Amino acid sequence: MARTGVETSLTELAARIAAAADRARGSGRFVLGIAGPPGAGKSTLARGVRDELNIHAGARIAEVAPMDGFHLTNDRLREAGKLARKGEPDTFDIAGYLATLRRVRETAPGQQVPWPTYSRELHEPVPGGVVFDQHTIVVTEGNYLLLDTGEWAAVRPLLDQSWYLDVPRPIIEKRLVRRHIRGGRTAADAKTKVEHSDLSNARLVERTRFTADLVLRKSGRGYRID
Repeated sequence: MARTGVETSLTELAARIAAAADRARGSGRFVLGIAGPPGAGKSTLARGVRDELNIHAGARIAEVAPMDGFHLTNDRLREAGKLARKGEPDTFDIAGYLATLRRVRETAPGQQVPWPTYSRELHEPVPGGVVFDQHTIVVTEGNYLLLDTGEWAAVRPLLDQSWYLDVPRPIIEKRLVRRHIRGGRTAADAKTKVEHSDLSNARLVERTRFTADLVLRKSGRGYRID
């Protein structure tokens, strides 16, 4: 069992996953899920774990599978009257995410499985942005991986391990405002988006914190097991 309050490095976190994947070795791929509120730094953590796993193995054994690749397109959101709420649970193709996660999990390494990514420049999903091939470890990250309601509840059983990245809400708020401004919104529009959409999403996600196998907080150059 992990000791709480202990600072740990990306190298140590990656070693934890490598060991778990070795113990669970089968015909498919090992899946780590990283959940947390918007703006927590999930993508950074996922890429860091992937890079450490690949460096240690001396080969590309791990890749990131972002949930954001399953955003519904802006045209579909506009048609449904949901564009202003983009990023909320019902603005994703959850059926597509589940089907692709099952496929990448159950497919033996060596067989290719494409995975969509998300462009923050185009603000649209990019089909086949990542292709799983020889990879044996999948690091999927997103806000809603640990939700226990609706279709989202089917995600958790597909994760071999789950981590939750916790960040104080004031820090999240500042990060999200900056992100929206970089994406082309005015400062006023960015604050409105954060207050009326992003923070409500964060509150929803925060309720899933205690269902994760490991809760982490950024601490200096590493992380703390919270």
